Amino acid sequence: MAPQFPTPTGLEAGRWCPTGSGDGKHIIASEKIVDKINACKKTGKPFVSFEYFPPRTDDGVKNLYERLGRMAKQNPLFIDFTWGAGGSTSELTVELSVNSKARYNLDVNMHMTCTNQPLEKVDEGLASAIAGGIRNICALRGDPPLGQEKWEAVEGGFTCALDLVKHIRKTHGDHFGISVSGYPEGHPDNIKPASALGRPLSESEKKRVMVDSTGAENVCCDADYQIELQYLKEKVDAGAEVIITQLFYDADVFIQFVKDCLAFGIHAPILPGIMILNAHGGFKRMTGFCKTRVPVEIEKRVEELKDDPEGVKAYGIEVGADICRKLLASGLVHGLHFYTLNLEKSTFAIMEALGMKKAETKDVVENENTFAGTLINTVIKN
Repeated sequence: MAPQFPTPTGLEAGRWCPTGSGDGKHIIASEKIVDKINACKKTGKPFVSFEYFPPRTDDGVKNLYERLGRMAKQNPLFIDFTWGAGGSTSELTVELSVNSKARYNLDVNMHMTCTNQPLEKVDEGLASAIAGGIRNICALRGDPPLGQEKWEAVEGGFTCALDLVKHIRKTHGDHFGISVSGYPEGHPDNIKPASALGRPLSESEKKRVMVDSTGAENVCCDADYQIELQYLKEKVDAGAEVIITQLFYDADVFIQFVKDCLAFGIHAPILPGIMILNAHGGFKRMTGFCKTRVPVEIEKRVEELKDDPEGVKAYGIEVGADICRKLLASGLVHGLHFYTLNLEKSTFAIMEALGMKKAETKDVVENENTFAGTLINTVIKN
């Protein structure tokens, strides 16, 4: 059982308010993410948000709480916690979300999936969020449980994120801010061998195509891409207010995705999911699993540095900063959502390169224990 983190009261609560707006006596009321994004748009200043996953060990949880305290000082617009493959970390996700709000006054976007979730468990999770002052839910289908290839709904459960969005709105009205996933390159399930199309790639498909480890081209064809846009619009029309995307390494693909969404009548804010290139092996596994398009120059340089771990990290920071600069310069992006992998050095380094990092009071010390026994799975299923 992960250690409980008591809800702070009195001066302790105010001391941890990252915005400095606490009165030292009360936890600041939660806000909807969409309202905070719209307020940031008016200032013209870009924001950051951080995503974490629930560790599997007590030491990992302890380390993560310490890291949250340091990262809270960067005043992220919000943070979120993943729900774990097959709903395996649902209780810890709720615990981390509630405690982070209580101790650090951070607005939390709590993930919730349909996997292994009968209706009663969904309602319990939503009730726990309300009781803990959590105002935002990231509604996802989720990944199959470990060891199960095909995703299947449980009896009495939901079949997709759209069902979950509709249920939250039906049962809780406008109380929750709801975010959903978006896929600039197409959902991995729809990224298939280009050879199966039986025709040359269209110009738009060429911009999304990825090359797998065998050298074969794979792509979400234009027809499937349009179906995905329609499904995304249905999620927004049903009550989703914010879209957070899958990882990507080609900024042009994300920018085109935003333009395509706008043309399709999707006007919810779209946040780019920034996955920092941190290690050769992890990068290859993640991009292969997610069927991510990797520009040739990035692929080539990562291979050149594969025996130089520190070189890969430095290059990852360079690439991440370049992608973020291009996104912010597009005028279509107002904030950056970092998939931190429960680490802070690289995230902070990119923020510093962008001139977005606030001064720290002490050096950052990375502790890898947050990874102990944890399966990292960042594919955000529908």
